[in-house]
Amino acid sequence: VFHLQTKSFAEHKALNDYYDEVVDIIDGLVESYQGKYDLLTSYESYKILNYESNEQLLKYFKELESNIEENRKTIKDSYLQNQIDNAVELINSTIYKLKFLK
Repeated sequence: VFHLQTKSFAEHKALNDYYDEVVDIIDGLVESYQGKYDLLTSYESYKILNYESNEQLLKYFKELESNIEENRKTIKDSYLQNQIDNAVELINSTIYKLKFLK
């Protein structure tokens, strides 16, 4: 939604890059986890927010990165940690683009 509501081309492009990559990262992580352990069930749903500002985007991505870092200790497998690293790398790259590329 942020991607489609922003009026900034730089934000639109940064979010497009994020969305293009994040699906494959999440898909690979979940499939790898489920292949070794079991199916993940009971997914949580989150309220979709409307775009308000660049500050909102930065806050969203910083909270997402913080949440991942806080919870990654529950995963012991190095190959899963590597996939989590890829997600964090993408998030931080997106934060960079949202902060500095206008």
